[in-house]
Amino acid sequence: MGITVKEISIQNACLQHMQDINHNPLEHDSTYENIQSRERTQILMNIANQEGGLVVGTGDLSESALGWCTYNGDHMSMYAVNAGVPKTLVKYLVAWVAESAEPHIKKVLEDILNTPISPELLPLDEKGNIKQITEEILGSYDLHDFFLYYFLRHGFSPAKIICLAEIAFQDIDRQVLIDSLEVFYKRFFTQQFKRSCMPDGVKVGSVSLSPRGDWRMVSDASYKIWLNEIEKLRRH
Repeated sequence: MGITVKEISIQNACLQHMQDINHNPLEHDSTYENIQSRERTQILMNIANQEGGLVVGTGDLSESALGWCTYNGDHMSMYAVNAGVPKTLVKYLVAWVAESAEPHIKKVLEDILNTPISPELLPLDEKGNIKQITEEILGSYDLHDFFLYYFLRHGFSPAKIICLAEIAFQDIDRQVLIDSLEVFYKRFFTQQFKRSCMPDGVKVGSVSLSPRGDWRMVSDASYKIWLNEIEKLRRH
């Protein structure tokens, strides 16, 4: 594809930083994870300066909605090209490109599709497999993108969204749908501070979360009304 591939180890820089701030490298907490994410971003930004180029953001609409990114880490770029594209559509587009790609490119794209979605900020398990799998932590992106569309595009209530979800996802238990919707609301509201200073990006679909466009929201907005309705749904 005409791409120059370069690998730069962040190991020494991260270990030095952990030493500087007196963080135990064996303590695999959010500090351990975010040190890596911010070091990656720092390298990309500085190489962009060297090359006179731009850091193209990899974050998408779903990650922005759920705040599944490191503040001032992968959260930041010079242009967020996927900011208007939900995670499920990203996967669909990669699969679509793979169908007509040359064999060596098709193989790489299919390998990407078959790799679990992960920030890959924790060590591999004893078998060498990715241990940090995003959808095991957050829940299904199929569900979250569904919730996001009807919440953001149509402004539907939790009760109406669950009603629609039961029709669309008949193989998923109602309580799982309700639990997932609660995760969605909690993360959407509490992570607004990341969207308030998100980089520029193109609006691809009918909605966006840019504070300079479709979505203006204070960072300390309460989600109590939505969670109260979810509790009523649990009782019925």
